[in-house]
Amino acid sequence: MSTETTVRESLEHAAESVGAAWPLHSFVTANPLAGFEDRPFWEAVREGERLFGARGYPSAEVLRRAWETDRIDPEVLSATLADHGYDDTPPERLLDRVETGETAETTETNQSGTTETETPEARMEGVLTKWLAAFFDQGQADWPMPNREDGLYAAVRAVVRHDRHVPNRSEVAEFPDDPVAAVENVLADWPSEQWESIFEYHLAGLPGWTGFVKHRVEAGDDWQSAYPATLTGYLAVRLVLADLFDAPIAPPEGTHTTDSDETPDEGAVPLPEIWLTAWETTYREELVGAVADAGRSQQSDHDGHGTDDGDSDRPAAQLVFCIDTRSEIVRRHVERAGPYETHGYAGFFGVPMRYEGYDAEVTVDACPPILDAQHRIAEQPTDESDPRRSDYEFWSRLRQSGSELLHTLKTNPGTVFGFVENTGGGYGLALAARTLLPARVYDALAATDDHVPDAHEFCAPTVDHEPGAPGELPQGLTHEEKVEYAATAFELMGWEAFARVVAFVGHAGQTANNPFESSLDCGACAGNPGGPSARLLAAICNEDAVREALRQRGHEIPHDTVFVAGEHNTTTDEITLYDGGVPESHAADLERLREDLAEARAGAAAERAADVGAAPASGVRETERRATDWAETRPEWGLAGNAAFVIGRRALTADLDLGGRSFLHSYDPATDPDGDALEAILTGPMVVTQWINCQYYFATVDNAAYGSGSKITQNPVGNVGVYQGNGGDLMTGLPLQSVLAADDEPYHQPLRLSVVVEAPVDRVTEILAAHDHLTDLLDNGWLSLTVVDPEREYRAFHYDGGLAWRAVRPAESGEATGPLLTADSADED
Repeated sequence: MSTETTVRESLEHAAESVGAAWPLHSFVTANPLAGFEDRPFWEAVREGERLFGARGYPSAEVLRRAWETDRIDPEVLSATLADHGYDDTPPERLLDRVETGETAETTETNQSGTTETETPEARMEGVLTKWLAAFFDQGQADWPMPNREDGLYAAVRAVVRHDRHVPNRSEVAEFPDDPVAAVENVLADWPSEQWESIFEYHLAGLPGWTGFVKHRVEAGDDWQSAYPATLTGYLAVRLVLADLFDAPIAPPEGTHTTDSDETPDEGAVPLPEIWLTAWETTYREELVGAVADAGRSQQSDHDGHGTDDGDSDRPAAQLVFCIDTRSEIVRRHVERAGPYETHGYAGFFGVPMRYEGYDAEVTVDACPPILDAQHRIAEQPTDESDPRRSDYEFWSRLRQSGSELLHTLKTNPGTVFGFVENTGGGYGLALAARTLLPARVYDALAATDDHVPDAHEFCAPTVDHEPGAPGELPQGLTHEEKVEYAATAFELMGWEAFARVVAFVGHAGQTANNPFESSLDCGACAGNPGGPSARLLAAICNEDAVREALRQRGHEIPHDTVFVAGEHNTTTDEITLYDGGVPESHAADLERLREDLAEARAGAAAERAADVGAAPASGVRETERRATDWAETRPEWGLAGNAAFVIGRRALTADLDLGGRSFLHSYDPATDPDGDALEAILTGPMVVTQWINCQYYFATVDNAAYGSGSKITQNPVGNVGVYQGNGGDLMTGLPLQSVLAADDEPYHQPLRLSVVVEAPVDRVTEILAAHDHLTDLLDNGWLSLTVVDPEREYRAFHYDGGLAWRAVRPAESGEATGPLLTADSADED
């Protein structure tokens, strides 16, 4: 094997230890320990501690607070402790042991007497991150770094030889031009068997920058095409600088390598995980019991000649929201406001597209990170002479010219001082208004928006396929693709009837002065607004040819059904409907729907008011203030609190207040006898929600390592990430304000995801048996899965590992658990 092959293979294995990190403008929540999902959760936590010095479990104080506030049921705790051999030890003493373990860990500090910033490695990383920020800058710097088109290694090598902070910088010219050869040069004195551990050590040294490089390479976007970067180039830069600074090349002695083939026994499960399991079990049993009870009640009504969904009349409208936990709250209030049905579907609405907005400078991949974009969709005017287009372009040019003028005046050495002198008073008044009267600023911005048209008012997505269009992705969709995407949506949700108005509602957040604003947008759209995806699917479903093809596939869409799109502002709970092209015959329907959506907004905002310390009566006004207050570190809670994913008919959860903690995906097992729809949900949305859940979990238990610290001390860098302070590693996780109510007081309860599925248990078993990644996640404890089986009177079965299930007690039974149900016995039952 050549040394070049050894370098590349060792690097590929070592890189699995660090998860990919998305840029700020398209923030995607992901599991920071995704590379260890093939191992037990506790072992992955241990690896995180070894590599990043991170804590992986809730603190003893958090666990104690959960226990004292009855979030951990005493009986569940006793049973869980007994299962792991802690039959006779009082819980208080066990919590003391957890706390003692934490204290011991935190006292393991640097004993050398040298401060961290004085070490050769720290000085080397200071220089490294300076040039990484310059190379990866995406338009923030006025003077871009030279030679970026030559690639990361070549560009940094060209400037480092002029950097006076680099010792022996004249020796840079002696290193090879090829990054692989440079790596081999630095590692000449180390045997190749150690290279993987050396690579892992250096990649984990700055996991934020490493994760960003990984994402950049995988994304292959316009920036990567213009200024290419590779993990090999990144590693070469770091090793060359480490050599020049005389920083450690190999891991310190005593650090074990990534090779760990030992199989832990049951007693190896850490005590904090046992407490965490009891907490999760308490939450899950209450949720499963409520869902199963609803299912039995529905089944009983049906057997008694009732209906599954109450009133059989056609609903006034059907609204399809994203499965996002924030949708759960507003869906309840929409259903209370009128005779409406709501459904849950992944917020990219099933079409993996690369989207280009009207006059946008960049395209975005509006689909989950586990999918690759398959189509290029651009917004184009429907009528070149539309006066709204002229108005839009006038205001757009005016804003752009003003922005360019201000930028020139503020950055040109000849004008900057005079500009400040002459405009300081005006800026001061504007700053005072935004600080002291943010709600009035919201009113002013809303009034301006009322007079300035949005692009969606005169544009439509390019739905039709254009074979000759340039680009690496096909422009638009073929007829067959349109039919398939529409049919897939209806089949996954189990639809058999349609209202006069069907609204696909995407979502986006609204915030000011917030580097992490994309984290409040749609995760299924890769941290982008979901409105464009909703508009695309609505346009597809309104095509006569598509509807005729759908009828041939068994989807009888009435002739008077109209599909519209909308967008849910998750900060203010306002829902905007895009009704371009809707016939006059449906004007009254839409007017009524808008009125009821306003009522639903008020109810949802009032419910959320308590979480932000406001009175229910001022909920709407408070959400508006938070959306435009540039000093507001917590405009909304995002997906904080997420703990469950319920897959099933809305009838099972319609009467439940799930507190905005559950992802909800519509699914009807009666319309999916082959399990194809359920398979798509378990392999797609369930995996994505597990990523989201892990991001929030780890950012809560150790925000310094897995989050990004306080927003107050963050500094954006290069439009790609944030620093804590003025340099260092990119902070890739959620800010502490997104998960903590106060210091050491989590708002987000750090629980692993509990998935509840309405389906025959043998159908779920078959799907799991066909997908090793799903069984790895379940068997290794990254999430839990419980099935409520409609074919067994909605008895609940909890996945017990190895494709086996354990019956959960019915609500009216005193039996704790039932016998083990294996794949074979499920077929026989």
